[in-house]
Amino acid sequence: MSSLRNFKGISPTIGAGVYIDDSAVIVGDVQIGKDSSIWPQVAARGDVNHIHIGTRTNIQDGSVLHVTHKNPANPNGYPLIIGDEVTVGHLVMLHGCIIKDRVLVGMNSTILDGAVIESDVFIGAGSLVPPNKVLQSGYLYVGRPVKQVRALTEDEMAFLAKSADNYVQNKNDYLNEVHNLN
Repeated sequence: MSSLRNFKGISPTIGAGVYIDDSAVIVGDVQIGKDSSIWPQVAARGDVNHIHIGTRTNIQDGSVLHVTHKNPANPNGYPLIIGDEVTVGHLVMLHGCIIKDRVLVGMNSTILDGAVIESDVFIGAGSLVPPNKVLQSGYLYVGRPVKQVRALTEDEMAFLAKSADNYVQNKNDYLNEVHNLN
């Protein structure tokens, strides 16, 4: 079974040099930018709204990406927009939110409808970003619900792009080396 699936006549759009693990499922109106990677057991369901994943972004194992439908109370619904050079850790739930560039979302975190994560943000593992919450650029956030803890250091800011570099190299290795044994 293919990991890329049409829904209501809409197919995922995949950029150049993208790695998608065979066990991931990408459905419907999902756009993935060049040099991004989708790792094992990721589900991205663009069925009732759209999902945009930027360039050099990685979505790690077991993460779930979904959206909220358009309706009279919310005519645009909540699409899921993920920017460039974003690292989404293992088992993350992203639902109808906006994540701008160079963000690290720690493992097992949840970001809910209408939340906006500005560029250059660290979200600690296990955090919960409530609906419509805005996380300002340049800070570390942790907790359930998240709280701003402190400003990021220069090294941490540099790490955000380095994490993207590491995953681009890793996905290139997978594209060149991993072969199905079936």
